[in-house]
Amino acid sequence: MTAFNIVRFRVKPGREEAFVEAHRKAGRDFEGFRRGSLVKTGERAYCMVGEWDSFQSLAAARPQMIALLDTFRGDLEDLGGGLGVTDPVSGEVVVELKP
Repeated sequence: MTAFNIVRFRVKPGREEAFVEAHRKAGRDFEGFRRGSLVKTGERAYCMVGEWDSFQSLAAARPQMIALLDTFRGDLEDLGGGLGVTDPVSGEVVVELKP
């Protein structure tokens, strides 16, 4: 069953270009990864949305995703509330909406 992960970030002032470039250059060779989008949601605020073949493939790729995050972690601000620099959620699709 298709799964998605969504990760919220806030980028430090002056680091947006480096953050976006890190996503452009990032490897996409995660097994089961279908596609992803980096979405600007506000001033220095972004979400990464990834689509996966299954929740199992998403879970198996977590160590690789954390390693990728480590390459630009220094560009991120703490989100507060004990979250750290990311606010990740993931799960399986329960309803698919089509036009």
